[in-house]
Amino acid sequence: MALMAPVNGSSQPGRAIAVMLAGGFLLTVNDAVMKWLTGGYPVGQLLFVRSMFSFLFIALLLRFMGGWQSLRIGNARLHLIRSLLVVAGTFLFVNGLRYLPLADAIAIVFAGPLFITALAPAIIGEPVGWRRWLAVTIGFLGVLVIVRPGTEAMQWAALFPLGAALTGAFRDLMTRSASATESSTAMLATGTAATCLAGLCTYPLGWAPVVAQDLGFMALSGFLMAAAHFLMIESYRYGEAALVAPFKYSNMIYAVILGFLVWGDLPDAWTWAGTALLIGSGLYILDRERRLGAGPPRTGGPGGSGG
Repeated sequence: MALMAPVNGSSQPGRAIAVMLAGGFLLTVNDAVMKWLTGGYPVGQLLFVRSMFSFLFIALLLRFMGGWQSLRIGNARLHLIRSLLVVAGTFLFVNGLRYLPLADAIAIVFAGPLFITALAPAIIGEPVGWRRWLAVTIGFLGVLVIVRPGTEAMQWAALFPLGAALTGAFRDLMTRSASATESSTAMLATGTAATCLAGLCTYPLGWAPVVAQDLGFMALSGFLMAAAHFLMIESYRYGEAALVAPFKYSNMIYAVILGFLVWGDLPDAWTWAGTALLIGSGLYILDRERRLGAGPPRTGGPGGSGG
């Protein structure tokens, strides 16, 4: 039995694409800021402080998005599950940023659509044909090319963004389902509150004194994260995920540019090859679903560090 019902999309494709591109850019800049900060602070501390600043952005949204009424929750269970997925994905991805180049971490998160396709029969009751199974297999080969298990170049930290891809895929699926009844502001607020609480729970593990300059970066990250995820949530309201999701891959372009400008990192040939396999398989799956008129979209993809 399917766990989730199909959701009909709206018909503003141009707006949906523009909003997703803007959200992806802000999210990648946020990821770069978080990577910079992970060198001096525990992940839980960063997420707590960042979330506190995100609430300031949410407060601004309330002024323009219907006031406190926009925080009304219609399906508490859906918000709870989505928030838990946000927390898990955020901790996993930010830990991955600590150890991996920015572009590598984001490339691995592209495995999100593959996870959802592989689990589609159990999650949404949709059979998956051999063509999409082949695409999933090729996509996961792309992950192996990037990680290179069994070699000296093996990146064990790749397990963090890979886990984030899995949780992010389900989070995006639930976001699309929830957009029919829940406001973007409410989803953003509950996800931020859950991340804030989870970060606070790490206080007994030890936090570091915050330098004034770094506090400014944490504030910037909070605003970037909140704005990015609000825009990405909105993109699913304006257009079908089969249309919107491919534009998440633009995050790789932003990541390569920022990674080179800030850290001097450039993906090696293996990473480029694996990324090409991941993106190619993801785009094929999306195109196949569009041709088949598949049910609820499977929108897992670059999830960034919160939502």
